[in-house]
Amino acid sequence: MSRRRVVITGLGACTALGLSFEKSWSKLLAGENGIRAIPDRYFDASEYRTRIAGTVEDYDPSEYFDVREVKKLDYVTQYALMASKECFEDAGLDPATLDPERGGCILGTGIGGIMAIEAEHHVLLDRGPKRVSPHFIPKMMPNAVSARVSIQYGLQGTNYATSSACASAGHALGLALRTIQWGEADVVVSGGAEAAVSTLAIAAFGSMKALSTRNDEPDQACRPFDKDRDGFVMGEGAGILLLEEREHALARGAKIYAEFLGFGATSDAFHITQPKEDGIGPRRAIEMALKDGARVPSDIDYVNAHGTSTYYNDRVETKALHDVFGGHASKLAVSSTKSMMGHLLGASAGVEAAVTAKSIAEGLAHPTRNHVEAGEGCDLDYVPGEARSMAIGGAISNSLGFGGHNVCLLFGKHES
Repeated sequence: MSRRRVVITGLGACTALGLSFEKSWSKLLAGENGIRAIPDRYFDASEYRTRIAGTVEDYDPSEYFDVREVKKLDYVTQYALMASKECFEDAGLDPATLDPERGGCILGTGIGGIMAIEAEHHVLLDRGPKRVSPHFIPKMMPNAVSARVSIQYGLQGTNYATSSACASAGHALGLALRTIQWGEADVVVSGGAEAAVSTLAIAAFGSMKALSTRNDEPDQACRPFDKDRDGFVMGEGAGILLLEEREHALARGAKIYAEFLGFGATSDAFHITQPKEDGIGPRRAIEMALKDGARVPSDIDYVNAHGTSTYYNDRVETKALHDVFGGHASKLAVSSTKSMMGHLLGASAGVEAAVTAKSIAEGLAHPTRNHVEAGEGCDLDYVPGEARSMAIGGAISNSLGFGGHNVCLLFGKHES
């Protein structure tokens, strides 16, 4: 039996660049900065090694949720619900018209409700066990992101969360692709959410020396593939896509951003945080995605890179691209979305997949901010300076996570 074709018909996001995908996209094209000093409303970061992040600004939960619901929802779930709402609206799809048993939800998160964990731990220590909220468990559990979206829209098909650090949303999207290809659902909401600009997370990543310490120049802190990069910048938010079986989408006259063609996933099996320098893991993931989608290296025009602005990751990813694409690698446009909004951990692949689909639809590759001088081993075209107008027939989006998780997603221009 041939696999069913899958297309992308809706996009939603909530990032440091804006409370919607469209706002985030327009600022990406303009090369704007979303990284700033951590606001006091989060916590006093004055004594922290890193005091900057890609925080979601101008967000008031009471404008989006009933005050009673806010008490039950960690920020990670709020962001997922906000982006999912935009996603359905963008797709022009009323969830009430779906066969509920043919609709699913698979979302990724690397950490889950860490803000709820921190808050209730303080309650426990300061006020005792009887004052811990009964909402705590359903608020902090990672699968709350997918469960809440499923409940909100009555999606009774497959429903779960994936957690593989920075590859979480990539795995979620790949499994959502399979769910539709194999005929188990017609529509799946997929992507990821994260809200980890918290005291514990910023302190811990800082202790690992994984974060940039360019605290006095937040607009220049995230520098993927640049020689002066000094670590990643924490981001937060959500990126959600509506995946739809092609005939289902065509039957309702849906607009189609791109076709979701393939998925590859591997493990370095090497180190819990450091990527293996030979790049074999990400190379194999890219090769698997190309084979899965029946494409060859010369079919690819654009790469939305993992591009974290860390020493090892940027070199390893560049090497993997060279190894897969050979001479064609120099013809690729490669950009890092993280350069402007920070690293959304488990949600990053969701935002970046949405950006890749939009790039294909619009024929535009956004720039990599702060790429001034290439670092050692980083010698590709990272789209420095300005956005680029170009025909994009095929594109990949890479995600490489702590634990050695490698995911590549393959997209193409929709053709009849």
